[in-house]
Amino acid sequence: MKKYNFNAGPSILPREVIEQTAAACLDFENSGLSLMTISHRAKNFQPVVDEAEALFKELLDIPEGYKVLFLGGGASLEFCMIPYNFLEKKAAYLNTGVWATKAMKEAKLFGEVVEVASSADKNFTYIPKDFEIPTDADYLHITSNNTIYGTELRKDIDSPIPLIADMSSDIFSRPLDVSKYALIYGGAQKNLAMAGVTFVIVKEDALGKVSRQIPTMLDYRTHVKKGSMFNTPPVVPIYSALMNLRYIKAHGGVKAMEQLAQERAKIVYGEIDRNKLFVGTAEEESRSLMNLTFVLKPEYQELQDEFMAFATSKGMVGIKGHRDVGGFRASCYNAMSIEGCEALVACMKEFESNH
Repeated sequence: MKKYNFNAGPSILPREVIEQTAAACLDFENSGLSLMTISHRAKNFQPVVDEAEALFKELLDIPEGYKVLFLGGGASLEFCMIPYNFLEKKAAYLNTGVWATKAMKEAKLFGEVVEVASSADKNFTYIPKDFEIPTDADYLHITSNNTIYGTELRKDIDSPIPLIADMSSDIFSRPLDVSKYALIYGGAQKNLAMAGVTFVIVKEDALGKVSRQIPTMLDYRTHVKKGSMFNTPPVVPIYSALMNLRYIKAHGGVKAMEQLAQERAKIVYGEIDRNKLFVGTAEEESRSLMNLTFVLKPEYQELQDEFMAFATSKGMVGIKGHRDVGGFRASCYNAMSIEGCEALVACMKEFESNH
């Protein structure tokens, strides 16, 4: 039976990316050594980092003056690094869910934090609009896609202050105007690579503005200066990212990824809205194209375990919703096929016909 991976992260990757990474783990570029055991200082590994950065810049049309970094620690460490490097007196945060809340918690250790808007009043089922950005804040932080609640901000905000974005789960799913951001970051394990590497796109002249001393490893300038090689980087995940960046380029770039995302969402949301058993959890205009969340209607709640078992028997993997929302979640990252979405829809239709 064919399996369809709807996990929210670590998540689906193109089969060829997995195979290429696995092959390199056995023998990296005919060196007779595994990618897992080569030196990160090896002459044949530096081109991996260089090409990965170059493809980042090409695919996202990153302007001059920005540096792409490959770090460890996940997005959760960035929650701390960002205020360490950017927060002098006050920071502004848009609160759209668990990850935004966690980022705010870390920032409060460094200075005043202003919550410009929040969707907590409706369990984060929408993206707030028309909020005021304080011009005296050092930066505005947003989380562009909320994996748990299935909401997404799919446009670049015009901000009068430096804009920082957590794009862990929707990077490379649409074109970006990177020039509007001081920093973009994310864990790679949702839409870019295997778990273990964090990407950071940072505007170099935005750094060095705070008066505090910053520990060496937490100072972005350290990693800019050393080209992500200050300490041993996550070698295998970076290689995995490179293979996926090549895949994205070969399949039409981010515009093609955006079109596929829209097609997948149309298929799955179309069935969620049509099916008499299910209902979406996010407000329609805030719906994520990456994480599609839905639950059984109140009158069919007793069927939850039965549908989960039925879907699993049909090859659907990882569709259980997060505990904060319940129900189900179909994560449709770049590598998810139209076939996979159609298989999920067929499963939902068959379950409906059984009831």
